[in-house]
Order: sequence, then structure tokens, then C-alpha cells
Amino acid sequence: MLKLLLSGLLIGLFQFSYAQGWVPSGGKSMSMANASVCNNDVWGFHNNPGALADVEKITVGLSYENRFLLKELQSQGIAVAVPLKMGVLSFGGHMYGYNQFRSYKAGLGYSMKLADKFYAGVQLNYQGLRLSQNYGGVNSMTAEVGVYGKITDQWKVGIAVFNLGRSKLSDYQDDRFSTIMRIGSSYTFSKKVMFSGEFEKDLDNPIRLRTGMEYQLINNFFVRGGFATAPVELTFGFGYKFKQIQLNFGSAYHQILGWSPHFSLVYQSK
Repeated sequence: MLKLLLSGLLIGLFQFSYAQGWVPSGGKSMSMANASVCNNDVWGFHNNPGALADVEKITVGLSYENRFLLKELQSQGIAVAVPLKMGVLSFGGHMYGYNQFRSYKAGLGYSMKLADKFYAGVQLNYQGLRLSQNYGGVNSMTAEVGVYGKITDQWKVGIAVFNLGRSKLSDYQDDRFSTIMRIGSSYTFSKKVMFSGEFEKDLDNPIRLRTGMEYQLINNFFVRGGFATAPVELTFGFGYKFKQIQLNFGSAYHQILGWSPHFSLVYQSK
């Protein structure tokens, strides 16, 4: 009975903390409340495949988050972007949960420049959800698409859609992986200050607003903060950029469930 209650609680927390299928990654974006649809970094693999087309060097990222300091709600992510003569090839994946309740994704994407300051990308994922041995699991294919544009050198816009084909989890009550649509913008006010905001719509849940800000305190050292609604969540974090390595860490805070620390490491080739 105790295991059954625990499993029910963890499933509820999973539904609350993340929609089924999409798990944000990257310390920078998580410190900014995951207002990430305009971030042109390697984490576009998880956040907006269109923004990956603006990556100019081979980049590898590793990400970790512990939701509400529960060992059962840990997530690990990896993303790799490889620029080609035409476009950018990307691959990666994530795992979330623990041995009694786990979601996972592995995918391959391609992004390219369509016009001056306008980019687009597509991605196919092998997606799965596994419960305990008594319930088994399910696997499916999901698709993502994203566009990214630079209105000016300071003003950027982005749109991303996850699970474009509405892939199913099961036939029971037509249960499906969540389809999530996000549209947002970012603006760089100076060399030190950047603000981003976006609207996120899960077809099964209310619209969620995400906002974030980044401030370069000193050379290569960044301070970040963010705010999200439905549910209300506050985030903050720090980052330092070495010549080829970027370190980012921070946490989100929910007034009832508490802290969710995160960390990421990014390596960029010369």
C-alpha cells in the first residue's frame, strides 16, 4: 500500500512539474524560468530546433536537475550540435524519473538558415514512458519543429512546437504525449543585459507565461533570474564562460514544494 501511495504521489508530481514528454534542459534557460525559445545555443535541441541553425561551432552540453530535491525526480540531458557546410546536425536525449517511473527521449535533428536572419529546424525523437514491472511501458515517435529569427541584432523571436503529430501513450481515454506550443521573444538592451519572455500552451493545460533576465556582472560572469506562472515559480542562477567551457548552475523555487537545483556544462570547439 505504501509503494502504491508513493507511486501515485510521484506520478502527480511528474504531471505537475513537467508535461509528459517535454523536459527542458540547460542551466542558462532553467535559471531564466525556461524562457528559452530564443536561445541560440546547443540546448536548442531540447528547447527550439530552429535556433540550432545559428550555432557555428561543434558544441556538446550536459545538464542535470533535481526537482524539489527528491531523488525520484531527477533529470539528465545531453545535446550535441555539429555545423555542416549547409545547416547544423544535432542529436541528444534525456532521462527523467527513477526505476518505478521514468520518461526518456533520444532524437536526431537538422536545422538550417532559410534566409537572411531566418532559421528553421526539425527533429524526430524516439520517446518512451516506463512504469513499474506491473504496468510496463510504451514507446513512440514524436516530432518537433521550430523557427527562429533576428528582427535586429538585438531583437530575436522564436516559435517551437513539440509532438507535432500528437503521438499516443495508450488507447485508453485517448492518452497522448503532450503537444506543447511556445512563442517568445528576447531583447538585448546592452552588452550586459538581456530580457526574454514567452507564452507556452499545452493543449491540456492553461497558457503559461515565462520570463527571464540575464545580466553580465563582470567579464564572463553572468547572473540570471526568472518568473513563471501556472504554477508560480521563481528561478535564479549564475554562469561563467571560460575559453571553451561554460558552467551554469542555479535553482527554481516553488512556495509549497521547495527547491529544484540545476547544473549544466557546455564544451565548444575552437
